[in-house]
Amino acid sequence: MPGAPGIDVVAWARRHDRPTALLMLTARDAPPDRIRGLDAGADDYLVKPFDFGELLARIRALQRRPRGVDAPVVQRGVLALDPVRREITTEGRPLSLTATEYRILELLMRRSPAVVDRKAIAEHAWQDETDPLGSNAIDVQLSRLRAKLPGAGVRIVTVRGAGYRLEET
Repeated sequence: MPGAPGIDVVAWARRHDRPTALLMLTARDAPPDRIRGLDAGADDYLVKPFDFGELLARIRALQRRPRGVDAPVVQRGVLALDPVRREITTEGRPLSLTATEYRILELLMRRSPAVVDRKAIAEHAWQDETDPLGSNAIDVQLSRLRAKLPGAGVRIVTVRGAGYRLEET
């Protein structure tokens, strides 16, 4: 890597609490190199030469993982997500959510203001993501979530043909 070794970049990102998924792509293939890269904070490690399909699969896997599980509280409007306590509060009061509602709202809050597609919601909120995709389960969960959010300073917006977005009001 020009300018700085990749291991130093990874270590710097982790020291500065950057919640970015980091995949090291390197020619260093010895086990001590892989161990050093992962211990420095890389989420995954892929050695060159590599299969492009494997790289894409590893990127998809990293995108499915929730970021910053031990990160600070995520704030959107008056909603606050505390990942350590697995709790979402509105103006300091706990929001009563089912486990599935929590996982969906967590994903929308973490990715806000980006659009989150139905497949990403299914993969994040259900063990077997094929179940909700072929039914109205996602719609039902989103409807219930919307009913619990008045006064929270946010709303769930449907982006036709693309997915859903959490917006501050």
